[in-house]
Amino acid sequence: MAKVLIVDDSPTETHKLTTILEKNGHVVITAPNGENGVDVARAQCPDLILMDIVMPGLNGFQATRQLSKDSSTSGIPIIIVTTKDQDTDRVWGMRQGARAYLTKPVDEGKLLSAIGEVLA
Repeated sequence: MAKVLIVDDSPTETHKLTTILEKNGHVVITAPNGENGVDVARAQCPDLILMDIVMPGLNGFQATRQLSKDSSTSGIPIIIVTTKDQDTDRVWGMRQGARAYLTKPVDEGKLLSAIGEVLA
């Protein structure tokens, strides 16, 4: 299956997402913040990135924008997975280059469906 990078500062959320992904055959790599996430994405070239928004330092919107504009990472689809559920957040996230936007707590079926769509 896919190599998925989870960028999230919450160990609990990272664990939940990792459990869902590994149970469904994906390989998981993680990063605890936006800056590290950008570095790991460049070094590891994952098939997909799950990006939190609210993180210290470089937030998920900024990291998504950097990855989308960088020719070495622009082809990696990004799904934002966040607690921010306002329409303005959703629109802004998609404008930064995200391919999908999910809110926490994430439903396993919706997550796997979104992953299937962006990897298709």
